[in-house]
Amino acid sequence: MKQAWRQMWFGGVIRWGPALALMGTIFWFSNQSQLFVFPESWLDLVAKKLAHATGYFLLALAYRWGLECQGPGGRRRALLAWGLAVLYALSDEWHQTFVPGRNGNLLDVAVDSLGATAALFAWPPLVTRLGLSPRRWGC
Repeated sequence: MKQAWRQMWFGGVIRWGPALALMGTIFWFSNQSQLFVFPESWLDLVAKKLAHATGYFLLALAYRWGLECQGPGGRRRALLAWGLAVLYALSDEWHQTFVPGRNGNLLDVAVDSLGATAALFAWPPLVTRLGLSPRRWGC
């Protein structure tokens, strides 16, 4: 019984730890009243949108990783991971409306959604080519 509990807890940390770490990182950045600003406005815009897309690309991959051992089949898992990432993006933008000097922006949610969508297409090659299937980690 004790061994099964340890395996379940350890497996849960491996599966959901990356998503929780990314959620915490995104929350920390969105809680900052002032972020670094590039001197050129176009460069600042591009860098911030790329950061948004990359963050939610990684978050959707982390959700997909966590869902691999649970719930519905592959396509449904992918859509659920995407939906969770978009919901987190919406909650993040809502959270920013309470942070002094920040505002919520639906354009950022759209960019985040594109990053999460890219993750759906990146998942199969990552699993097959790099051997990243969480099933190898005991689920």
